[in-house]
Amino acid sequence: QVQLVESGGGLVQPGGSLRLSCAASGFTLDYYAIGWFRQAPGKGREGVSCLSSTDGTTYYADSVKGRFTISRDKAKNTVYLQMNSLKPEDTAVYYCAAERGLCKVVRGTAREADFGSWGQGTQVTVSS
Repeated sequence: QVQLVESGGGLVQPGGSLRLSCAASGFTLDYYAIGWFRQAPGKGREGVSCLSSTDGTTYYADSVKGRFTISRDKAKNTVYLQMNSLKPEDTAVYYCAAERGLCKVVRGTAREADFGSWGQGTQVTVSS
């Protein structure tokens, strides 16, 4: 059974850092695109970052470029999203998603419709 489980969310002050984890089970992340998405209250889900496991290519939305880093631990079959210099506007539920193949991006952003497997989400709140 394909399963993705996110963890690492929480409450952090502006300027702080969090590292989100996305642990995969039931399949290996080799040859998969892994995306991180977020959904703020009252807004649609937006792509944050994407990693193509096949060649290691990474993509970032302009809003997080230079602050967020996506990475993968092959041995743990886990993908991470390191989030630094967090801002209140980063507050959202963060989801990871996986789909076989390479990241498909539009203006640097992955598309929700291109991913078939999703985690349950983890809440990130940036507030003083």
